[in-house]
Amino acid sequence: MLNLLRKDFIALKSSLGLIIIYLAVFSIAFIPKQSSSIHLVGIYTAFASLSLVTMIDIKNHNHNFLVTLPISRKHIVQAKYITAIIFTLFGVLASYGIHSLVKVAVPELNKPDLTVMDILGPIGIVLALASIYLPLFYTLNKKGTGIINAVFFIIILALAQPTAIFMNMINENGFSSNLTLFLILIGILLFFIASCYLTIKLFTRKDL
Repeated sequence: MLNLLRKDFIALKSSLGLIIIYLAVFSIAFIPKQSSSIHLVGIYTAFASLSLVTMIDIKNHNHNFLVTLPISRKHIVQAKYITAIIFTLFGVLASYGIHSLVKVAVPELNKPDLTVMDILGPIGIVLALASIYLPLFYTLNKKGTGIINAVFFIIILALAQPTAIFMNMINENGFSSNLTLFLILIGILLFFIASCYLTIKLFTRKDL
């Protein structure tokens, strides 16, 4: 399992600069103009990073190679889900750190005070997207993966405004006092776990 995780990050090594560019571009595009930029920068950076690593897998035919090794397909899938969690945490926490600095360095932007939901909310949204994206990635061919990447890119662009409204509503209503929000986060986590099990079954039956 650890070697599979290392494989993802070794394969991504030459593209790490691209992830930093994602983070910079999304920050420049959203921070000056969007009050909910902390959510959008984190979500976009995290999902773009996940899409990048899956496209590297397709480009290098990694699955065709990995299934010839004494490695179970279950572990191949589980490693990708752990990678998704790592990218999610990176994107969201990096966005939180940048916005913390911006709030101090550029107070005239009038960024709202940061809360725990500015971390938990985007994490939940990215994990929900990954729960839908990864089963499709492991069942479709090379051409299909390119299509779903384009479709998901359009979806997350379309979700920008609804995400801003949703997160503002959560921040206004408060987190600790609303049991519904806890249940939503727990539901997303269970959805992510169920997605992993589904993907394992789909990928186990797939002919490569």
